[in-house]
Amino acid sequence: MSDRAADKGEGTRAVRAGLPEAAKNEPTLPGPAFAAHFHLPGEVDGPYTYGRDTNPTWNLLESAIGELEAPGQDGVETLVFASGMAAISAVLFSQLRAGDTVVLPDDCYQAMPLVQAQLEAYGIEVRTAPTAGDAQLDVLVGAQLLWIETPSNPGLDVCDIRRLVEAAHARGALVAVDNTLATPLGQRPLELGADFSVASGTKQLTGHGDVLLGYVAGREGGAMDAVRRWRKIVGAIAGPMEAWLAHRSIATLHMRVDRQNATALVLAEALRERPEVTGLRYPGLADDPSHKIASQQMRRYGCVVSFTLPTRARADRFLDALRLVDDATSFGGVRSTAERRRRWGGDDVPEGFIRFSVGAEDPEDLVADVMRALDEARD
Repeated sequence: MSDRAADKGEGTRAVRAGLPEAAKNEPTLPGPAFAAHFHLPGEVDGPYTYGRDTNPTWNLLESAIGELEAPGQDGVETLVFASGMAAISAVLFSQLRAGDTVVLPDDCYQAMPLVQAQLEAYGIEVRTAPTAGDAQLDVLVGAQLLWIETPSNPGLDVCDIRRLVEAAHARGALVAVDNTLATPLGQRPLELGADFSVASGTKQLTGHGDVLLGYVAGREGGAMDAVRRWRKIVGAIAGPMEAWLAHRSIATLHMRVDRQNATALVLAEALRERPEVTGLRYPGLADDPSHKIASQQMRRYGCVVSFTLPTRARADRFLDALRLVDDATSFGGVRSTAERRRRWGGDDVPEGFIRFSVGAEDPEDLVADVMRALDEARD
């Protein structure tokens, strides 16, 4: 973090994060460096040698993310990847060996069961427990790595990061936190003691639905060295254009997060009044089961609201009736999206379960659209 931004507010940090020192007649954010290789006469030294190892556009983005994930902290490194799953895989497969044990949440992102199967194929024991109630504490003994996802996707349960970190570290285990839904403006896992903060930058970090990206932030040392080595071996690198688009987008992150989080709370409060809506979850609601813990470790509660409609058919009619909301599977973008999660078959949720990602539309317009669609979806 540069001196000019280290002691500033989150909005200022987001706008200035990762920018190089000003140079006369140069752009404030240099354009993407498209390079497979770099001039390298003589000895192999200097920061840029080959395009699979490093790139100046990545470096600026990595610096920017690090300034948001760990403002004012020394000794923190950030590595960007081609996708969120590439970042997740880099941590898990770089830290674990045959015979090791890892603890995963059993209500996490739906691609994680595929990762679990691959870990088990490599001779790694996988234990699972729910996010809610810090249930992963019960299966920590003998584990080398604890993986946390909080808030969970799509159920929006929350666990006590600090409590789990302390218990895991006492048993010699590393801790990784999937921070995708919270974003670094909503939650800072490294400040809560975690060894890794991992996220899909595809979601709210970039926020426009046009970039696939992931990252890992962690403390400098052997663990992060292994993550960097895994990226080099697998080649799961971010393209320079994607990295540049992501860095450009971070400048508006604080405005998008504030707007989307505020509207998510308004929508959740409106949904609470609808008799056909059950299982409503949003950590920002004072009566949400996760609110107490969330309020202790989160500064913002996210843009995702989840709820259940009585039947699959009713959920489908609701989604079809929406006019300001795209039926799409991602979340965190400036345009609201919603989907019936059971259509993918991977989440243990009811057929009528809706994951709703609140965008940057005017809250009055968005709530009116949702209420109208609920009315039209009635039998």
